[in-house]
Amino acid sequence: MKKSSKELVVSELAEKLASAKASFLADYRGLTVDQVNQLRSKLREVGVDYRVVKNTLLKLAAKDTGAACLEKHLAGPTAIAIVMDDPVAPAKVLSEYAKQNNKFELKAGALEGKLLSLDDIKALSDLPSREVLLAKMLGSMNAPITNFVGVLAAVPRSLVQVLAAIQDKKAA
Repeated sequence: MKKSSKELVVSELAEKLASAKASFLADYRGLTVDQVNQLRSKLREVGVDYRVVKNTLLKLAAKDTGAACLEKHLAGPTAIAIVMDDPVAPAKVLSEYAKQNNKFELKAGALEGKLLSLDDIKALSDLPSREVLLAKMLGSMNAPITNFVGVLAAVPRSLVQVLAAIQDKKAA
């Protein structure tokens, strides 16, 4: 690889890592091309850039970014998944793929500059997605209003029922 192309890769990676919310490192040793392509397509569906990068280039690119904490995990064959949006969905995809394929191994992750261990990644993958959490919060915010409307509607309904009962009693 020529020096100019290495500089281009480093600058592109540094730009992506600077704006990324999270990144995950994995050891892909032993995977076939089909398996890697299958993982790439799953990650692409959740908006993740997954690529194999030389460790030295990744070290240079990660300086002064949130992924700088991953430097001690850059040994051996390394692939990086760069997450720009919700980190839960990619963590789920990567954890699930690691369970299904024993050759694929997660090394570590970084979430907004903080190092994530394998247990942290597992805990992150167990969280519901951002959309589910927002829906739950909205439901919790709507519950008191809905209950208040129900109480206010009960008063006239009770009055109407009492008046109907009096009318039935007089008619009989």
